[in-house]
Amino acid sequence: MARQNLAIRTVIFSMLGNAALAVIKFFSGFFGNSFALIADAIESVVDVFASILVLIGIRYAARPADDNHPYGHGKAEPLITFLVVGFLIVSAATIAYQAVQNILTPHPSPKSWTLWVLGAIILWKEISFQLVNNRSKKLKSSSLKAEAWHHRSDAITSVAAFIGILIAIFGGEGFEVADDYAALIAVAFILYNCYHIFRPALSEVMDEDIHEELTKEIRRIASQVQGVNGTEKCYIRKAGMKYHVDLHANVDGNLTVREGHDIAHQLQDTLKSELPELGHVLIHIEPFEIS
Repeated sequence: MARQNLAIRTVIFSMLGNAALAVIKFFSGFFGNSFALIADAIESVVDVFASILVLIGIRYAARPADDNHPYGHGKAEPLITFLVVGFLIVSAATIAYQAVQNILTPHPSPKSWTLWVLGAIILWKEISFQLVNNRSKKLKSSSLKAEAWHHRSDAITSVAAFIGILIAIFGGEGFEVADDYAALIAVAFILYNCYHIFRPALSEVMDEDIHEELTKEIRRIASQVQGVNGTEKCYIRKAGMKYHVDLHANVDGNLTVREGHDIAHQLQDTLKSELPELGHVLIHIEPFEIS
């Protein structure tokens, strides 16, 4: 519950921050003649809805196992991540379409004061990225990782807008569209980040075993449990903030079934105690002949 509550507080922090920034960006873009800022506001609005989805996903994924879901509900988290990616793609397409329309339609240059607004936004979004990204690593959450990269993509969008506005202001007549081209560049970064978010979530859904460091730690802990003479196969599947493990452990082949059973439970309890991020741990006992 502590891990879930920390994740929820992190998402709420992102959601409130994005809502406030969406308002600031929109009015700054509207009164400052900057579509790049308005495009930035659109992305922030999408991020608010994405944060709501992440919040729902984290709450649902944290539900305990039941008869229909013996491994829990953790897979809901990467599925929600897919929806978040879809939201980002839609926002990128919307920004790209409007930017092209603006390029084809003459409009005045942005106001110089919008640069100060963007500078503050860039700083805040990078701070937000670092905070949420650190939380995602701590909690092993793909949804929080997606949330963190929303902040980074937002920062990149703002940097592109800053450069575009700078060129439009100091370039003078004929350079007004630099602001709109900046929005198109931001779209490319958003789509790149979509892949960056989508790939690990897909890996989680497909049960891809890419947890080499965790595997080493599990084998190390297992080697210290009395009665365990080594380990063989170790399969790990990630579901939400939990890792489900199938481990083959070697024990003395002359032991009774009861003794082997007790060692398996001791190993299971030790792993869960040492590694709280583990969920379901299945121990398969293999006979080991001691010479």
